[in-house]
Amino acid sequence: MKNKKIIIHSTVFILVLFLAQIFTSHIIFANNLLPDVSINIGGNADGGPTSSIQLIVLFTILTLAPSLIIMLTSFTRIIISLHFLRNALGTQQMPPNQIIIGIALVLTLFIMSPTIKQINDNAFTPYSEGKINQKQFFDEAMKPLREFMLTQVNDKDLKLFTDLAGIESYNSPEDIPNSVLIPSFILGEVTKGFIIGFILYIPFIAIDMVVSSVLMAMGMMMLPPALISAPFKIVLFIMIDGWNLIIGSIVRTFTG
Repeated sequence: MKNKKIIIHSTVFILVLFLAQIFTSHIIFANNLLPDVSINIGGNADGGPTSSIQLIVLFTILTLAPSLIIMLTSFTRIIISLHFLRNALGTQQMPPNQIIIGIALVLTLFIMSPTIKQINDNAFTPYSEGKINQKQFFDEAMKPLREFMLTQVNDKDLKLFTDLAGIESYNSPEDIPNSVLIPSFILGEVTKGFIIGFILYIPFIAIDMVVSSVLMAMGMMMLPPALISAPFKIVLFIMIDGWNLIIGSIVRTFTG
């Protein structure tokens, strides 16, 4: 009987919500409360890009933004390093993935702020004012990104992809095409992230080995060493001000 009453009340509540939605929708459309939205594709009087084209370019950039963040910035190295740090601490899902990604994004914005400023001053602002066309906008936007990637890319990675692309030699870094520079940069970032992760693992592995040896000596072989070593890892990490030390070290790998 009780379940039957709950089902009846729930059904009545859903019907009331449905009728209310129909009623309010009728009022809104009957009184033209919704604003009219239209897109006018036409030319500006000053010959600059129309607002419609600017919207299309903006939406395209927003669609490609995740890929651009991963491929052309410091995000890859940072997120790999933080992932290794969490695994080395043995804290499972703490901090959560959202927090790690947020930290990586904030650090990426901090590291890339000079590059972003150059893109805004030399590419986006002139394009929005109609002073340059789309091709010039792309070329000017890529210049600061190329400068950043060239300062971080490894020579051996460049050589690998130039050989794969069939390019025998180039006179200057400006002659390296983006199709060679970008994968070389990504490969180098992944490698550096793994190197940082390996260095982060070393002190925590030492703690695991000590705890495991002590448990073996005490005859407590059935007790997982990771369960006992986790508090010691966290205490050590807090005592050395681990976040300050590691974040500072990661950022210095880009500026040093």
